[in-house]
Amino acid sequence: MGKLDGRTALVTGGGRGIGRSIALKLAGEGAKVVVNDLDHEPAEAVVKEIEAAGGEALAHPGSVTETEFGDQFVAAAVDAFGGVDIVINNAGYTWDSVIQKMGDDQWDAILDVHLKAPFRILRAAQPVISRAAKAEAAEGRSVNRKVVNISSLSGVFGNAGQVNYSSAKLGVVGMTKALAKEWGRYKVNVNCVAFGLIETRLTEVAADGDASIDIEGRKIRVGMNPQLLEMMNNAIPLGRPGTPEEAAGSVVMLTYPEADYVSGQLLLTAGGFEG
Repeated sequence: MGKLDGRTALVTGGGRGIGRSIALKLAGEGAKVVVNDLDHEPAEAVVKEIEAAGGEALAHPGSVTETEFGDQFVAAAVDAFGGVDIVINNAGYTWDSVIQKMGDDQWDAILDVHLKAPFRILRAAQPVISRAAKAEAAEGRSVNRKVVNISSLSGVFGNAGQVNYSSAKLGVVGMTKALAKEWGRYKVNVNCVAFGLIETRLTEVAADGDASIDIEGRKIRVGMNPQLLEMMNNAIPLGRPGTPEEAAGSVVMLTYPEADYVSGQLLLTAGGFEG
């Protein structure tokens, strides 16, 4: 018996890194998982991992920034598994620059993926959750549902060169706190996890020093300068970056029944580092 048996979970950015670990942990506790990724292959690969372990999952690839994505994502969960119980808004990337060199497209792209996309997904989920909550109340049942939004220390404390990302990630915190108040009547717990330095393809040191990823036709530089990485490790009280599995653990534990009275909270997952 898992802690999440019979629950349906949606995970954006679930094909790689932290999102993959979140999807696998949710499935390991019995949840049926709708796995989103920008690309088809990694989403399908995670679904196969889940199915190989005896779980149920569905791939739903595509860009979370597409206007109709939220409606389609929620509909996929309802059609395949009958409802929505857990929403994890994890998808995202960074596109850094100092403000005087940042174009509107750079600002808009990061706000769209980190703030507008979660808004649209949650807006699409509201009618599904509301109907289910009303039906359960009529039957005399109490069912808690869970939303976990992903923020960052850059949002909480700011970070030079990331005015777009910092703004979006602090907006996620505000959205979390507002929705916790709106959705309490539906017995939905809405919380937020802010990551510090986590080992992913966005933060690893590139062998050639100039790694990049393709985001909808844009080449976005990723990776960290080794000297900066060492400096950051030295500043973290635990002395190292977190692993994707550790990051996922801090998210998934907020979906457990033990967290049924935790809502509107911001959890820093950063090895003790604060700003």
